[in-house]
Amino acid sequence: MTDPKPLRIALLAYEGCMGTEIFGVSDVLLIASHIASAMHGKPQTPFELQVVGLGRRTVNLAGGIPVGVRRPSGSYDLLVVPGLEISRLDEWSSKLAPLARELAFIRKTFASGVAVASVCVGAFLLGEAGLLAGRQATTAWLCADELASRYPAAKPSAGAVLVEDGGVITTGAVSSAFDLAIHLVKKILGAEVASATARVALLSGPRASQAPFVDTALLAPGRPTFSHNVAQWLEARLAQTYDLERVAQAFHVSPRTLLRRVKAETGQTPLALLQQARVEKAKQLLTSTAWSLARITEDVGYADVATFSRLFARRVGESPARYRRR
Repeated sequence: MTDPKPLRIALLAYEGCMGTEIFGVSDVLLIASHIASAMHGKPQTPFELQVVGLGRRTVNLAGGIPVGVRRPSGSYDLLVVPGLEISRLDEWSSKLAPLARELAFIRKTFASGVAVASVCVGAFLLGEAGLLAGRQATTAWLCADELASRYPAAKPSAGAVLVEDGGVITTGAVSSAFDLAIHLVKKILGAEVASATARVALLSGPRASQAPFVDTALLAPGRPTFSHNVAQWLEARLAQTYDLERVAQAFHVSPRTLLRRVKAETGQTPLALLQQARVEKAKQLLTSTAWSLARITEDVGYADVATFSRLFARRVGESPARYRRR
């Protein structure tokens, strides 16, 4: 019986792209190939990888690091699109404008039946190429709002590390290149090889959510909307008992109007905004102080540790104790 045909993968390099998001994928797949060979007692070549570029033979990665590329040739099973270097969250148009050739290649490749995967903000290239319309998608948590705003036809999967929808894979922030690689290893070589590869490469287990890593202090300030003002008012009174009537009075509206306006702008209730603010404050205290969980719970307005721990785990994806240890 002949060995299965290797999965042919093109890793798209372009000016200013992040090298880790190319070589993180290729290196983990190489390690997996060696592990599969050892486990099966014979050489395995499950992946054939090419770093491809559409212009010169040398591409300058983010930071000005040159790397040799080859022109795309033949057919591929998967195209991997890394993210690009950004320093501000309002420069997408200027960053994407020089990549018209790459966007056309992504669009044409996907139209030919090839699956496409992005790493981190590579999702913005997929969005520009029209691949996200009607599909679930994720990106780095820091840029999630911009992705949703720029590509309203996409279906944001808030906080997910990896989403696969209709032949399009999108992933979270920079290190999700490794999650993508392990995902491919599991699909092609099975869970046993994927698990062994993760252990050898010192990678954590499968990550389902970016929520434990979110730091709202790093997010761009919200627009001065009604709900933003409500959230700020609540944040200044975290330890106080929630009273919908009192919040409404502070903004000179009825409780019904308050609920309606906040729901229309955020999709949430004022109580949900308060809960999120309390969780964010607790995250800060867990990492910056040695306070007990009981003291932190009280400081953010809860009387019962167990109740707050359940809320924290639901919002963050892990318990306060595990969050603090990590």
